[in-house]
Amino acid sequence: MCLRHTGSRTSATRYNPKIMTDRRIIDDELFSHFVTFGVDRRRRLLDLDPPKRILLAVLTEQLELQNARCAGFVVMPDHVHLLVWFPKTRQLSTFMHGLKRKSSFHLRRWYRENAPEYFNSFEEGRRFWSPKYYSFEVFSDQKMEEKIAYMHLNPVRAGLVTRAVEWRWSSARKYILNKTVGVPIEPPPT
Repeated sequence: MCLRHTGSRTSATRYNPKIMTDRRIIDDELFSHFVTFGVDRRRRLLDLDPPKRILLAVLTEQLELQNARCAGFVVMPDHVHLLVWFPKTRQLSTFMHGLKRKSSFHLRRWYRENAPEYFNSFEEGRRFWSPKYYSFEVFSDQKMEEKIAYMHLNPVRAGLVTRAVEWRWSSARKYILNKTVGVPIEPPPT
């Protein structure tokens, strides 16, 4: 389940690109963004570990490029959640465009060279990522903690692990065990 922000109301709904078409992204103030984006047609192209590593490397590169901070993340087999903050307004669209474009290029190349049979079983398709992303603006510490907990429990709810800390592809190990997770995890400035 993820939240969508549509004007002045927020509603809970299952992540479904067909339902979530009336979204409006607010990016004119300095607050954190809880972002959800998915693999096109919900293909499980993030099941294998090397694609997850590629995505995290591109995420780190994009964070550095825009001087952004990542307060948390989780990479699921068919979608991703991020909690990001930018030092300037109107950066989210540029960030997401760069992240999706660069990771799509590298992920497609990896699949073609290393696992073409796996990739072909899902039909390559025109695009790797769904064209849209969904952002929920986080205004308070309480909401930040709620979103981080939601992300970290996502693999548990999906039956991938029994405890959040067991999922290597999230920031849970940073929060719980203070271990590195492949992406610098920093809270936004207060």
